[in-house]
Amino acid sequence: MSESRAEWARRPERSSPFWLRVMRRLALTLGRAPTRLLLYPMVLYFLLAGAEAGAASRDYLQRLFGRPATLAERWRHLFCFAATVHDRLFLLNDRAELFDIEIDGRELIDEAMARGDGVFLLGAHLGSFEALRTVGRWNSGLRVAMVMYPDNARQINEVLAAVNPALMADVVSLGQIDSMLEVQARLDEGCLVGLLGDRSPGNEPKASRDFLGAPAGFPLGPLRLAALMRRPVLFMTALYLGGNRYRLHFSRLADFSALSRGERDAVLQTALSDYVARLESQCRAAPYNWFNFYDFWADHD
Repeated sequence: MSESRAEWARRPERSSPFWLRVMRRLALTLGRAPTRLLLYPMVLYFLLAGAEAGAASRDYLQRLFGRPATLAERWRHLFCFAATVHDRLFLLNDRAELFDIEIDGRELIDEAMARGDGVFLLGAHLGSFEALRTVGRWNSGLRVAMVMYPDNARQINEVLAAVNPALMADVVSLGQIDSMLEVQARLDEGCLVGLLGDRSPGNEPKASRDFLGAPAGFPLGPLRLAALMRRPVLFMTALYLGGNRYRLHFSRLADFSALSRGERDAVLQTALSDYVARLESQCRAAPYNWFNFYDFWADHD
């Protein structure tokens, strides 16, 4: 990875495995509703004292709405993030019965599972990726693996160890000698292999696309990986709708399985444009689900 790291990757984590264990014990002992009350003082603190997160939230909402965000809208944005983080404790502990989850595009996952050859899911820091695990409610044989960069994999492994150690086996860290072999093996096992395509920790190749009215840089790595593995890619989001409601959305994005090498780059560039357009559409449909709390537009080259 490049020595020059992205702004979001340089920021220290605000959580720790110890406090995650404490929160897990409280949440699973007292239940979702009582511990959800703790979110209100936490959100108030970040609304008043979280200068960087607050500035990023205001910038994003202004781009989205075309006007300055109200205090209520800023509160709702931060509360939506806090609510999804809280819900992760239950989703990662296989408590899907607590949630009302709509599924749009379920047939695409069923088709992928029927073929048994694996498929990539390209998501974003939008909503809750953990809600994807609930698809096991209709297909008990479904497995989801998450592909991440080394620093992110280390952090998420600490989180999973604190919440549900059994899930650590479902994280594949890029940048290791055998990373590509492990990704290939997961696909051959028929897994859904998830990647997040809206940011990267270093100066890997990016392409500029217009996003919410201004150029932004999007990494090419996730789609290049799918092209290298010659697999189909589905666009995926799991939007938080308030209360205990989520909506999973799947749609076809690209299929690299039958392309010649000369065709792949053009299909990759088209797929990236489609990805950004769908991402913007999902932001407008659920405006408070965008969880990139840094200056996303600062480096678009």
